[in-house]
Amino acid sequence: MPTVALIDYGSGNLRSAEKALARAAGTLSRGHEVVVTDAPDVIARADRIVLPGVGAFSACMDALEQRPGLLEAMTDAVQTQGRPFLGVCVGMQLLASRGLEFGPRAGLDWIKGEVRRLEPGEDALKVPHVGWNDVSALPHPLFREASTSQMYFTHSYVFDPTDPGVVLAVSDYGGTITAAVANANVAGVQFHPEKSQGAGLALIARFLEWRP
Repeated sequence: MPTVALIDYGSGNLRSAEKALARAAGTLSRGHEVVVTDAPDVIARADRIVLPGVGAFSACMDALEQRPGLLEAMTDAVQTQGRPFLGVCVGMQLLASRGLEFGPRAGLDWIKGEVRRLEPGEDALKVPHVGWNDVSALPHPLFREASTSQMYFTHSYVFDPTDPGVVLAVSDYGGTITAAVANANVAGVQFHPEKSQGAGLALIARFLEWRP
């Protein structure tokens, strides 16, 4: 049975992410074992990897680095072995070259770019951005075809990739913001699919079937 490693590095939100992965897997003909782990050997053997994220960029990056062997195993599995990867919220932001929250901090640098504070162009819009918003996607296996769907967001920072060609989906919050990125076997979403009801579960199911 294929395994999905849900990375546990103390970022929170693991339980809802685990339940959503299990529910999405239950809709597929082939089963998937969802393993919540920070064990390098488990991560190294996993068929797919999901990196959730709640909190500040620098704190989450520090937590990844402080767990012995975790970052190395994840990097080898994704960057060398080509295992499908999905980053969620801050888990997507960590893909960047650097984040600017509480000062510059190096990220994974798997997708070039930086994470900056969200600055809506309308005074009435609040930061953090919390709630449902339309997401407009380009054709990609994670979204099937060019589409618009409602997803649930909660964030104060946004990812600005260097190469606009990696932007898979956008949303509007007083200006265009990156809602999803993808480059080869690496993908990330700014919204929370585990909190986005049917549309979010469908995206998770497509990730579980993704063959980049």
